Amino acid sequence: MSSDRSWSTSAVGDDLFALLAERLPSSELWTLLLEVMSRRAARRTPKDLRAQWGHDRFTQPSAIDARRQLAIDAVLFEAAKGFEAIELSPLAPLGVCSQIAPTSQQRVVSALRGTEVVADPTNVLALECARRLKADPSQIVRLAASHRAVRAQPAPKGPGYAQHFRLFCLVTAGRERVNHGFIVEHVVEHIATHLAALDRLEGAGYGFADRQLRVLATPQRADAADRVGAAFAGMPVVRDTLEHAYYDGLRFNITARPPDGSEPHALMDGGVFNWLGRITSNQRLAFVASGIGSQMVATRYAAAST
Repeated sequence: MSSDRSWSTSAVGDDLFALLAERLPSSELWTLLLEVMSRRAARRTPKDLRAQWGHDRFTQPSAIDARRQLAIDAVLFEAAKGFEAIELSPLAPLGVCSQIAPTSQQRVVSALRGTEVVADPTNVLALECARRLKADPSQIVRLAASHRAVRAQPAPKGPGYAQHFRLFCLVTAGRERVNHGFIVEHVVEHIATHLAALDRLEGAGYGFADRQLRVLATPQRADAADRVGAAFAGMPVVRDTLEHAYYDGLRFNITARPPDGSEPHALMDGGVFNWLGRITSNQRLAFVASGIGSQMVATRYAAAST
C-alpha cells in the first residue's frame, strides 16, 4: 500500500484538513463524521448495497463452514484450560495497533466514535492486561480469545487467506523475573499449549505432519531462547537470529505440513513484546502473546474425509 497520502487533503486544502484532523475537539469531529456518514448512507440504494456485497473483499462471508470453525474453537479453548477465555468487542480504541506496535494506521479499518475494527486481538488484549495489572500488580494475567480480525492491506494469495479471518490468541502478562525467568516460563507454556491443541485437533480429523519449532532471538535474548528450545527436545527445533523489530528480542513459531503434502506452513506465531511498557510506562512488565490461524486450520489442515 502506497505511503503517499497527499491526495487525501487535496479536496479540502491543508488548513481545513489540519483543523479537522488536529485542532477540532474529538467530540465535535466524531459528530461531524457521523453526519457525513449519515448523509452518505441516505443516498445509497439497494442496488448499491447489492453491488458492494458482490465485490467488496471486506464484506464477503467467510469461506469456512461456521460449524467447523466453532468445533475448532472448542478444541482450542479446551487445550488452553489454564487461560481465562475472553470475548472481545469487534471494535477497539482508535490507534490500538499503530500506537502500541510498530505498524501503520493504514493497515487497519478505522471506524467512527474514536474506534477501529480489531486487526490484531493481541494488541487489544494488552490493554486488558494493563488494566488488570494496574488493579493488582502482583498477579499473572493469562487470557485466551478467538476473534475475527480484519486487515486493510491486501490479503496474500492462496487458500485460507482473506481480509477477515479467525485467530485464536493467548497472552500472558506480569512482572519480569531475574534472568528472563518470566518470559522463558510463559513462552514455553504458550508453545506447549499450541502443541497440545494440535494433538487434540489431530484426534478430530486434522493433520499436522513434520512439525517444527523455530525460536528466533536477538543476541541479548539468546540464552532465554536456548532455554525455550531445550524444553522441546522431543521435536525438531531450529534456532535463528531475530531481525524483526516488531518483537522484543524473542519470537517463536510452529510450522507443519498439511495433509495434502504441500509445503509446511507457519501455523502458529508468537513472541515477547514491549507493549505493556508502552501502555503503562512500567518497563518491568513482560508480555507474551501468540496466535494460531484457526481459519487456516480449517482450510488447509483438514483430512480429506473431515
